[in-house]
Amino acid sequence: MGASDFANLPHIGEAVRRKEDYRFLTGGGQYTDDVNLANQRCAVFVRSPHAHAAIKSIDVSKAEAMPGVAKVFTGKDVEGKMGGLPCGWLITSTDGTPMKEPPHPILAQGKVRYVGDHVAMVVADTVEQAKNAAEAVEVDYDVLPAVVDVRDAAKGTALHEAAPGNLCYQWALGDKAQVDAAFARAAHVTKLDLVNNRLIPNAMEPRAAIGAYNRASDEYTLYVANQNPHVERLLMTAFVLGLPEHKVRVIAPDVGGGFGSKIYLYAEDVCLTWAAKQLNCAIKWTAERNESFVSDAHGRDHVTHAEMAMDKDGKFLAMRVHTDANLGAYLSTFATAVPTILYGTLLAGQYTCPQIYVEVDAWFTNTAPVDAYRGAGRPEATYVVERLVSRCGWDLGLSQDEIRKRNFITQFPYQTPVALQYDTGDFHACMTKAQALADVAGFDARRKASEARGLKRGIGYSSYIEACGLAPSNIAGALGARAGLFECGEVRVNPTGSVTVFTGSHSHGQGHETTFAQVVAARLGIAVDAVDIVHGDTGRIPFGMGTYGSRSLSVGGAAIMKALDKIETKAKKIAAHLMEASDADVEFANGEFTVKGTDKKVTFGQVALTAYVPHNYPLDKLEPGLDETAFYDPTNFTYPGGTHICEVEIDPATGTTRIDRFSAVDDFGTIVNPMIVEGQVHGGIAQGIGQALLEQCVYDRDSGQLLTGSFMDYTMPRADDLPDFKLGHVCTPCTHNPLGSKGCGEAGAIGSPPAVINAVLDALHGLGVKDFDMPASPGRVWEAIQSVKA
Repeated sequence: MGASDFANLPHIGEAVRRKEDYRFLTGGGQYTDDVNLANQRCAVFVRSPHAHAAIKSIDVSKAEAMPGVAKVFTGKDVEGKMGGLPCGWLITSTDGTPMKEPPHPILAQGKVRYVGDHVAMVVADTVEQAKNAAEAVEVDYDVLPAVVDVRDAAKGTALHEAAPGNLCYQWALGDKAQVDAAFARAAHVTKLDLVNNRLIPNAMEPRAAIGAYNRASDEYTLYVANQNPHVERLLMTAFVLGLPEHKVRVIAPDVGGGFGSKIYLYAEDVCLTWAAKQLNCAIKWTAERNESFVSDAHGRDHVTHAEMAMDKDGKFLAMRVHTDANLGAYLSTFATAVPTILYGTLLAGQYTCPQIYVEVDAWFTNTAPVDAYRGAGRPEATYVVERLVSRCGWDLGLSQDEIRKRNFITQFPYQTPVALQYDTGDFHACMTKAQALADVAGFDARRKASEARGLKRGIGYSSYIEACGLAPSNIAGALGARAGLFECGEVRVNPTGSVTVFTGSHSHGQGHETTFAQVVAARLGIAVDAVDIVHGDTGRIPFGMGTYGSRSLSVGGAAIMKALDKIETKAKKIAAHLMEASDADVEFANGEFTVKGTDKKVTFGQVALTAYVPHNYPLDKLEPGLDETAFYDPTNFTYPGGTHICEVEIDPATGTTRIDRFSAVDDFGTIVNPMIVEGQVHGGIAQGIGQALLEQCVYDRDSGQLLTGSFMDYTMPRADDLPDFKLGHVCTPCTHNPLGSKGCGEAGAIGSPPAVINAVLDALHGLGVKDFDMPASPGRVWEAIQSVKA
């Protein structure tokens, strides 16, 4: 079945209410912290109060003597008994050497490298007892100089012996000679320095885990708030604990948001699993919010210099970019891919820029590890491109829309100079529709009205593109991936005609239990309520790669579609037997099998029952049952794109910025459930606005202490910070997956930050403010205005 046929099926494009919401809204969800096992104790981690220090000694005697304490584990207990936490992507430097990959122990051994680093794990009968004992653990530190700003990393004290200059790798993409030649003949060059501020994910549910061990079967079970349980198990068994994979079961039950921060294998997960055998008990740990601030993987943190070469008419000739990326103290699971493969390859944006050259230097600092956060490299690339493009327009006296329209890609497929090939899109249509939604024609009148009230109004554009689906495995492997990027789906038709789907994708807010059910119901002509989706348990589901990178429908859904193809093929043979016809003459549509040229027909339910009650069944030619599994490995990324337009109003007396309007038109290909898509876009835009206006993770430059370690200091967006969003869609179906879908989960967080900041700069342009970086908080905006007055 082709993508165009799929898009016309019943249930596709319907705003079906989410099946899973009833249990969430009535308190029936089960998150990791809701799980309690027999013989269960609690863990608390002793964390480093210093950003960089040598551990001279650890005295646990007082702690272990306290009531209820079972054991205090330190780095000495695990040293030499297991490996460190692995990094899942190998990056090769420009000189051909592999990246520096220092050990990442699950409990600190000899040294701590950031505030929050794991020093010891206390296990006790209750959380309160474990907390009291943790305070009694005596650690003697020799404090060392810390470096937290990526711009200071090269001259800072080395964190690791394996990386004496704190440099992990130097990576580059593109033809430097061709780019330099284009700049030499350019009529105009625009230059821009940018900082992409560090963010802390702050999912609604903090991380949590329970490790358990069954001595009778020598099997481990880990309950964990995680986005990809099979990957968690693979990394933990193969690289850290050295256990047979089939002896470990990982269960990710309901998960309250992830945004990338729950993809990774964390030290806590391994500590609990390993210690469960040592103590022969289950051990639970749930992070407190202040603990999440210091220990969850952070996002973004790039410092970039970008340049664009143009001809006299504003056509792009070449771009060159240099980025310093902060990796934090250790390499997290996919940290190295974010500022390289997921960043540099997206710097073409939506534009026909013939040559691009990007250099990325990645550094270790005394901060929490940095990894993928909603968008993962794509927001960072889009911020560079869209800030630079608007600046190009202003430098040349062109409007933000005109500079984009002059350079939009119009012919597809389009091969970019940074490796990717876009299969389809219509960027002009997205722009035109977004301008209509935003009532751009009325902007001048609104600006004059704001001026009359002493306020400054600005409009900002962002025309983004992202690469989703993270594929294919062979190309990803050649680029350094240490895992496949396929997905798996199993479709099990039950005797009564209901269906159970087992998927390697994981749902933590995306609505898979509804969307996947719509896909299956549409294909088989059954009710959506007749389809159940099972995910998140390695003991039940086939091996899959989980959910991240907006890949669930385009990759996980495509695997389900391939399994449904097999179901249909076998079902036609059963139907042919029932109707005494050749299976080549059997057609299937709307839940019925018919024979071409006749009035014979049987329902899907009849075929399902026959598969399991094979009376008069040709068992020599056809096995009983109706259960099929399929794997799907994409041939290319998918490429969602669109245009976001933001309108802000600024009070120059206070620096307060108010978003008055926000319009977004996105091309997600085929949309299965528009209500779910709308919710995803709303959430993404809210997070993008949070980064643009409010959020910033700050470490003290001298001590390395986290200064934004709670919601008192780290500002999250609230409902009254956001306007009513106006959303629209353009559809150019993906050409290489059977659904035609492209992905939608990250788009809002990718397109919105540059739109907001471009609007802020447009508003402040008349005051002389030419540049500004996120977040545009009132104090920072006010200071920028005052600086040009001085």
